Amino acid sequence: MRKALAIALVLIAPTATLAQRVNHSTGGCGPSNTNFTVKAATGNGPGPAPASGKALVYVAQVMENGPRQGQDDATTRVGVDGTWVGANHGNTYFYFSVDPGPHSVCVDWQSTLLARSKLAAAASLDARAGSTYYFQVRTQDPAGDDPGYVKLKLVDASEGRLLLGSSSGVTFTAKK
Repeated sequence: MRKALAIALVLIAPTATLAQRVNHSTGGCGPSNTNFTVKAATGNGPGPAPASGKALVYVAQVMENGPRQGQDDATTRVGVDGTWVGANHGNTYFYFSVDPGPHSVCVDWQSTLLARSKLAAAASLDARAGSTYYFQVRTQDPAGDDPGYVKLKLVDASEGRLLLGSSSGVTFTAKK
């Protein structure tokens, strides 16, 4: 009987941690069924100037406590107006262009664990053509009574360039 119970618990326990797909699209995120593979980029140099008639947006991620023992760095997806534009993993950054005007920017923790997949943040951006914007994503992994978090905030250019200098650029590929 005990052996059967132990086997049942081993089979059931992993499914209890699998995430129900959480819909964050109302905050500007993309579809919940899109995930990213993220890799460090080579040749970390400054990004381009904003394209003509566009604004350039950098998103730099900072892990607050780093990964806890046995856990990986956070992979966060970044969406604009309901479409994913990229992802970060660990202390990294990437950039993208947007049209001028108001936008909803969203970031969420890409994870199969329910506690992580619920973590998201959003911010508004009123982009101007020719301007460069810097967002900082701060993450902390949930553990024990600590619910963890994902925070997103627009930072000034000086702080943004400092964040980029202490991060690695990434490349990413969407997978469904």
